[in-house]
Amino acid sequence: AKDYEVRQYETAKWVSTVIRGETQKEAMRQGFWKLFHYIQGKNEKEMKIDMTVPVTCLVKSGCTDFKISFFVPFEHQDCPPQPTDSSVFIEERKAAALFVRSFGGFASPEKYAEEADALARTLRNRGQPFHEDFFYTAGYDSPFKLFNRHNEVWYFKK
Repeated sequence: AKDYEVRQYETAKWVSTVIRGETQKEAMRQGFWKLFHYIQGKNEKEMKIDMTVPVTCLVKSGCTDFKISFFVPFEHQDCPPQPTDSSVFIEERKAAALFVRSFGGFASPEKYAEEADALARTLRNRGQPFHEDFFYTAGYDSPFKLFNRHNEVWYFKK
């Protein structure tokens, strides 16, 4: 469809942390730094791991807990080093079909919510069943990148 795409993601490991009771913007900031320290060597092997994209944030309706995640690079998927920070964990996300809406610019929590609402409306109008109680935000760019930025919102297909 012109305003969204359907993607099939395979089972994969992500390194994640949950930030509770903060605004989404503050949760993203805190979560990013916890995960960044993990890839900089705050793990049981004291191993530096390449930064990957996207950085995702799980947003659940009516909830102030946000799960921030980095994709574990392919070379570490089989055996990622365990985090030494007890609030950081490795999770395996099962294979899934996702509805994805992409947009440019600097994405704020408000912009992500607006794009998620637009995607949800489109999916409902087209009779596409999806899990409506949560969505993921996905950011692909460093904060220092000024132009041609890429952001996404993801809903899981039912």
